[in-house]
Amino acid sequence: MYTCRYPHLFEPIRLGRQLFRNRLFASPTGFQDTNESGWLPPEAAAYYERKAIGGAASVASCECIVDSEYGLGTPRHFRLDDPMSHFSLARIAHAVSRHGAVASCELQHAGMFANRQLAMFGGGSNGNAYGPVETELNGRLVLPMDEALIERTIGKYADAAAAAKALGFGMVTVHAGHGWMLHQFLSPLTNTRTDRWGGASIENRARLLLCVLEAIRRRVGPGFPIEVRISGSEAYEGGYGIEEGVAIARQLDGKCDLIHVSAGNHEVDEVFTVTHPSMFMEDGCNVKYAAEIRKHVRTPVAAVGALSDPAQMEEIIASGQADVVEMARQLLADPDTPNKLRTGRENEVRRCMRCLSCFSAELTHGAPYCAINPETGRELEIKYDSTPVRTRKRVLIAGGGIGGMQAALTCAERGHEVILCERAGRLGGALRCEEKVPFKKNLDRYLNAQEQAVKAAPIDLRLNTAVTPELARELAPDVIIAATGARPVKPPIPGVDGDNVLSAEYAYVHPEAVGEQVVILGAGLVGVELGIFLAMQGRKITIVEMAPEMNDGGNFLHASGLRVQIRKYGIGIHCNTRAERIAQDGVTCSAEGKSVFFPADTVVYAVGQRSIDEDALALNLCAPEFFMLGDCVTPRNIVSATGAAYTVARDIGTR
Repeated sequence: MYTCRYPHLFEPIRLGRQLFRNRLFASPTGFQDTNESGWLPPEAAAYYERKAIGGAASVASCECIVDSEYGLGTPRHFRLDDPMSHFSLARIAHAVSRHGAVASCELQHAGMFANRQLAMFGGGSNGNAYGPVETELNGRLVLPMDEALIERTIGKYADAAAAAKALGFGMVTVHAGHGWMLHQFLSPLTNTRTDRWGGASIENRARLLLCVLEAIRRRVGPGFPIEVRISGSEAYEGGYGIEEGVAIARQLDGKCDLIHVSAGNHEVDEVFTVTHPSMFMEDGCNVKYAAEIRKHVRTPVAAVGALSDPAQMEEIIASGQADVVEMARQLLADPDTPNKLRTGRENEVRRCMRCLSCFSAELTHGAPYCAINPETGRELEIKYDSTPVRTRKRVLIAGGGIGGMQAALTCAERGHEVILCERAGRLGGALRCEEKVPFKKNLDRYLNAQEQAVKAAPIDLRLNTAVTPELARELAPDVIIAATGARPVKPPIPGVDGDNVLSAEYAYVHPEAVGEQVVILGAGLVGVELGIFLAMQGRKITIVEMAPEMNDGGNFLHASGLRVQIRKYGIGIHCNTRAERIAQDGVTCSAEGKSVFFPADTVVYAVGQRSIDEDALALNLCAPEFFMLGDCVTPRNIVSATGAAYTVARDIGTR
């Protein structure tokens, strides 16, 4: 007999007249790959559809700007007030709703942060920005919204909601948090008006949002659910706290169908990784704001922020902290999370590492590529690439790290005969050195899950086995995939072989071997994250870097979280500084033509990785087909390794 382990998560909820199949909602995530007219491509529909297929009860769209003249945050934002763009949005609504989920359209206006790019290039009227009051923002004059513009904006929200309903959306999400225009009016920091639209009175500061909701209700009619997203706290010094969040929620009580409580302001650097919790934040770090607000309102409340633990999400609903839990990045890491929890497969859920690779990739490359889910950002090509395996192959994979495991699993899933060899006694590769790091717990969980999946799959796993040309010829594979990885580079610095010098890999595994005062050579992700890990244990950390700045490895948003931790633990980073000599008591460096000495009990080098390409290239002519992937080609990151492994494996046997 079936017993649901998470009955509260899978109890349907009715908002307005709309029934939602469970309490797991996909909160808004952006899609930056619009064309020059701000229209969404077919890839967007497939991206949102995948979350509906995975079992989410509601799937919210990207930022849909209600006023493209005065509310456009970036040229990539979707322009909902352009009728020519509507068909591309309708595809999303249809794709989501046909799988039994409710499609929600997120309504946005950038306010004082609008048209920044246009202003850089001469502006004109389209380069103007309007906010609650006149202010200077990064050298640019922001003008106050007058009565006429306020009334226009209210009408724009109503028009946008009506359009969303007509296009097939079953709910609208009015974004009034995170620093967007409606939040600018709600916040006493940015709204110091002296008229009925602002000032000290919360009733005045909430007036615009309430007028927007009233106008939307008139246009969409009774029963059509309206969700409002707010920041329960601005979560930074000088910003408002939960008391003000409660006051805002009380103004909304009974005026909408769901109060979605987030936190922070993404335009304030120090809280960006609170709004979008970094790996350094605890699970469910922002739920406390929703829980407090729910004590004071009758309207259902949604919680969001670093949610991936099913037991925690169940408890949030069961204990009355919230009525709905919303997930963003978790449903990129594993869009099937709801279905897996419903069917008792919670151990198969890939938990988001909160590394922000997806967000950085979206802003840099236009697609939210996930570090641990190679399908994310490629939904459309996977959906329509149904090329069958024409020839079943015997595939030998050399290396059981991130890329090797993913390649093995994908090949096995596609029906190939797979032999996976790993020279060590355990799968996971070089990243296993970080298993003691508390903020990498979800990486360790992912590696363990991949290891178990390999062992459960029809894969011939051979540990403690290096693939040599002799072994390869003996096994006679049709295909060899070399995923031999990389090793740390030891810098050619006098004294580097001293007994007080360690590699970063060794220091991660043996933190007890590290002294109280540490100099780390290299301010890449490996060195900086190691510095934070050791600082958490009470070590005093200095990081020396030859380059002008810290190397974020292409993940510039994760770097925001790192900088918060660097400040928190007082870690010193010295850029444009070259290590010249290592001694027992420290490191002598040169910086700007001067000699500088940094005392240290232990010196750790984290200056990069060297591809193990010799082992890989030795296998080149040992099989008819040969592929190299991951760090043995060029040391990069998990996103590249999983993406390449998945794609290479899918191609095998199709031609």
